[in-house]
Amino acid sequence: MTGVDIAPEMLSEARHADAAGGLEVAYRVAPAEETGLPGNAWDVVCAGQRWHWFDRQRAAAEARRLLVSGGSLAICYRDYVVTPGNVCAASEELVPAHNPSWAMAGWTGMPATWAAELGSAGFTNIKTFGFGITVPFTHEAWRGRMRTCNGVGASLPEAEVAAFDANLARQLSERFPQEPIMVPHGISTLIARREIVRLPRNVHRSGGFDLGQF
Repeated sequence: MTGVDIAPEMLSEARHADAAGGLEVAYRVAPAEETGLPGNAWDVVCAGQRWHWFDRQRAAAEARRLLVSGGSLAICYRDYVVTPGNVCAASEELVPAHNPSWAMAGWTGMPATWAAELGSAGFTNIKTFGFGITVPFTHEAWRGRMRTCNGVGASLPEAEVAAFDANLARQLSERFPQEPIMVPHGISTLIARREIVRLPRNVHRSGGFDLGQF
C-alpha cells in the first residue's frame, strides 16, 4: 500500500498514526493527477474525502493508468448531514462571516455527474451506494471537525481559523450545550473498474499492490 498527498504535513501525521497502529505504509509527496507511480501495477486506487479537490479528468486518467486490468477505483466520503436547525446547519452558518467566498455549504455527497465522468474516462461497472450513521461528538471534537472544513482550515489563515473556532465554541455553549452531540452523517461510495484486458495465454501478470489513497 502506498499513500500519496501533496502536503508533507499530512503524510507526517499519517506516519505517526501508522506507528501508533503498528502499520508500515509507503508514502510519497505528489499530486493525484501525476503520482509518478508505476502504471498497470495496482489492484485498487482509493480516494477518501478528496475527489472534489482534484482536476477530476486528469485524476481519473491517472487512476486508470495505475490500475491493473480489472482493477478498481473507489471514491469514498463521510459527510455530516445538514438539516434545518441542527448543529451542522448552525455551524455552517458561521463560515461565510470568515470566508464569504465559500461555496460548498450544504454539501450532500458526491454529485451524480462524477459517475458519468468516470464512464467518459474509460471506466466500466460503475456503481454507487450509501447509508447513514450517527456519530457522537464532544464540543471539542466537533470544533476540531469544523476546523477541517474546506471553507475553514483548508482556506483561511491561522488567525481567521482561530476566530471561527471561538465563535463556534460560543454557539455550541449557547445553542447545543448537551454532550455528546449526536451528528447525522452520510456515507457515499462510488466504485468503478478498469476494463479487463485479455492477455495472450503465455503472458501472466505478477501480483499487484494497493494504492491506499491519493
